[in-house]
Amino acid sequence: MEPRLNFLAHPASGKALKHLASAGKALAESTLPDATRELVALRASQINGCGFCVDIHTKEATHAGETLTRLHLLATWREASVYTEAERAALELTEQGTRIADAAGGVTEETWANAAKHFDEDQLAALVAEIAVMNAFNRLNVITANPGGDYQVGQFA
Repeated sequence: MEPRLNFLAHPASGKALKHLASAGKALAESTLPDATRELVALRASQINGCGFCVDIHTKEATHAGETLTRLHLLATWREASVYTEAERAALELTEQGTRIADAAGGVTEETWANAAKHFDEDQLAALVAEIAVMNAFNRLNVITANPGGDYQVGQFA
């Protein structure tokens, strides 16, 4: 399976993608816990049906020490006992922030308040940016039909 378009091969889109990748690298340096960032990235990618990003974030999370149990249960995180309350708050914010068009009113006050109980403002800002950046990456890859399966850990480092 080949992608519809090589996004990097075109000057404007290639430059935009590099800036988006830079945003992702900046978020990796934030105080938001790495495990939370990977869970958020993976959950948004699952919701958006982005096989390319699911491949990346499953492999990167595993390489960083994430357990297979937590990765396998992520799509059903509400029914799983393996996530912290902070992770649950981040996952709920991720789902509501990703499904803006599906949810009347977007992110609820209750969801925001719950996330704010577990993360300071710097972490909240990084969490919101992580959700937005992942949704942008997901959309680029889904639109261009960029397939998952061939990613190697550290490939984009």
